[in-house]
Amino acid sequence: MTAVTGRKAAIVGVALSDCGRVDEATPYALHAQAARRALADAGLDRSVIDGFASAGLGTLAPAEVAEYLGLRPTWVDSTSVGGSTWEVMAAHAADAIAEGRARAVLLVYGSTARADIRAGRRTGNLSFGARGPLQFEVPYGHTLIAKYAMAARRHMHEYGTTIEQLAEVAVQARANAAANPEAMFRTPVTVDEVLSGPMVADPFTKLHCCIRSDGGAAVLLVAEDIARDCRTAPVWVLGSGEHVSHTTMSEWPDFTVSPAAVSGRLAFARAGVRPEEVDFAEIYDAFTYMTLVTLEDLGFCGKGEGGAFVEKGRLLVAGGQLPVNTDGGGLSAQHPGMRGLFLLVEAVRQLRGEAGERQVRKDGGRLPELAVASGTGGWFCSSGTVVLGRG
Repeated sequence: MTAVTGRKAAIVGVALSDCGRVDEATPYALHAQAARRALADAGLDRSVIDGFASAGLGTLAPAEVAEYLGLRPTWVDSTSVGGSTWEVMAAHAADAIAEGRARAVLLVYGSTARADIRAGRRTGNLSFGARGPLQFEVPYGHTLIAKYAMAARRHMHEYGTTIEQLAEVAVQARANAAANPEAMFRTPVTVDEVLSGPMVADPFTKLHCCIRSDGGAAVLLVAEDIARDCRTAPVWVLGSGEHVSHTTMSEWPDFTVSPAAVSGRLAFARAGVRPEEVDFAEIYDAFTYMTLVTLEDLGFCGKGEGGAFVEKGRLLVAGGQLPVNTDGGGLSAQHPGMRGLFLLVEAVRQLRGEAGERQVRKDGGRLPELAVASGTGGWFCSSGTVVLGRG
């Protein structure tokens, strides 16, 4: 292949597999279903794909999944950094397209996390293991959720953030999910209902935590010459950033600053846009605190101001100052594991005006033009942020 540098990358195909409660499908089948739907969305045949990225399934990911899908890619990526995997992979794919190393890259994910527990094929994991640096934390009971809970408590101590403000994130996510027919939970909730739920890890009650679902997603990125032949309007990758912060909590300098503070700054600078120009945001929300602190670190409000920012319905699709997690997010829509790819799917649907009742509109009913998708992995260990633009 002759290198062609500087080519722009566009997302031309996005899709979800069946999501929510999917008891009969395998993870491989969900990968395939999402991939077929994304190709159909773009109006392209799988023969165009020469790049493939996947993580989380198989012994030799992404080789096993590519084989299952009948693909023989010449560019691959198996980066695995938790929930931020897919934003990081999208950045890598855009770079590969710009450098002429690939022309069409498929990102795909699928998981039966909920069905596996229901069928007894696995149990709910409380930690990521006890080897390497993590061995020094496990004896103290540092479960995954406990680490997020400690970080939330530190923010509350430092800045006076209240549990009611954190609950507002869950309430508004559910309100957005109410307009999403693909969301797993759509019944509205109140702040009191969030606060009165069973305690999981102080200060998080059940509704402060993401749901567990089955599901898959796929995103197809292509070079600009291919984008012209697609059935969908291209959504362009304008800029991206990635950052790895820590693994052990003792190496995290400040519990109130997420790695999005770096990945976001890089993404906005490379895109040549400012946070205040963004029309909506898709933010990884395994827990309510993730949304709040990521909003701060992306620059939508000042450090310590996230609690006040999320009040008064600012995150709502209907009338919100900055609609966030417009599909309901991991708190209400679906969360089958590494959910970062779902953020990209929803952002593209919104920019293309395909979100139905939950469609974000600017003044005068105009479609949004700029979006940011920011994924977080581990326990604020990593972040990938992508700025997307329409037209």
